[in-house]
Amino acid sequence: MAQATASESGKSDTNTAASSADEAQPQSYSDLVSTLPARGGWVSLVQYQNYWLNPGRLQHIIPVKELYKPRADDILLATYLKCGTTWLKALAFAITTRGLHHHHHHAGGADDDDHPLLTVHPQEAVPHLEVHTPGRALADIETLPSPRLLGTHLPLSLLPPAVASTCRRVVYLCRQPKDVFVSLWHFVNGMRGGRSPVAEMDAALGMFCEGVSPFGPVWEHYLEYWKASLARPEQVLFMRYEEMVADPVRAVKTLAGFFAVPFTEEEDRAGVPEEIVRLCSFETLSGLESNRTGDLDCGDNTVIGKSTFFRKGKVGDWENHMTREMGKKVDDVFEEKLKGSGLVF
Repeated sequence: MAQATASESGKSDTNTAASSADEAQPQSYSDLVSTLPARGGWVSLVQYQNYWLNPGRLQHIIPVKELYKPRADDILLATYLKCGTTWLKALAFAITTRGLHHHHHHAGGADDDDHPLLTVHPQEAVPHLEVHTPGRALADIETLPSPRLLGTHLPLSLLPPAVASTCRRVVYLCRQPKDVFVSLWHFVNGMRGGRSPVAEMDAALGMFCEGVSPFGPVWEHYLEYWKASLARPEQVLFMRYEEMVADPVRAVKTLAGFFAVPFTEEEDRAGVPEEIVRLCSFETLSGLESNRTGDLDCGDNTVIGKSTFFRKGKVGDWENHMTREMGKKVDDVFEEKLKGSGLVF
């Protein structure tokens, strides 16, 4: 893939090269964006390599393939939007750093509160490959010591091929699509700071079921990681949000084992897995002052209220927002798109 950077030699001599290349080299990201299929609706999106993406984010998404150098001991947390990203980041951070930070809840309700997650938003604790936050650009990620804990919303096909061959630990968390849609709709509207909704829920649902949503089609996103987990189960751990909610302690033990830092018998006896679950619970994290107030600066003049990342986290909440017909529409689309893959909801 030609890298989308401004060409120094000027347009004249790149035109000839471009025709022979499989992809013309754009002069800039805005030139590239202008050539891509675009859709308005609930958010403005352009289609790049089969996925619908925020045009302003493309300049951080495209370089990931080129500039992110996967290391064997990287832990990559991959999720589609609103599938439990914040929770997964918190759990993975708490599990992998548990030797450094102790968090004990004492009888009487006092906490030893030196744990970073009590003051740092999980989205800040784990850098995200394609979200350009100050001090967390790709170049900064390169300087982090191993093992690195990293997050991404990118499908596997937009990550470097080396992720498949090099990375020993990729965790993918998926969620029931109807809950994803409702959560995404609220999130996108929340980012608008209470202005009128971008699209009526019906219209947004139509687009979602066409595959037009940020980082969508959702089913393609799920399938890329699902197939990788079937081909390389020791490298790609495919998890479901609903199963994590049903038995979070088991999920924490599964993650620790997969990260090659399993809990010792002593830790088990001391209730360390349970402590991590409590520390990272929706109730604890959403109740913290540091997560309730203030904003996250995501670069590109995008600022998201920290509380926006904590809405409900409930399984089956879609029933409170969607009619049965709307639910059936989502079910039918996903059943059709996932047919034969072995992935079912």
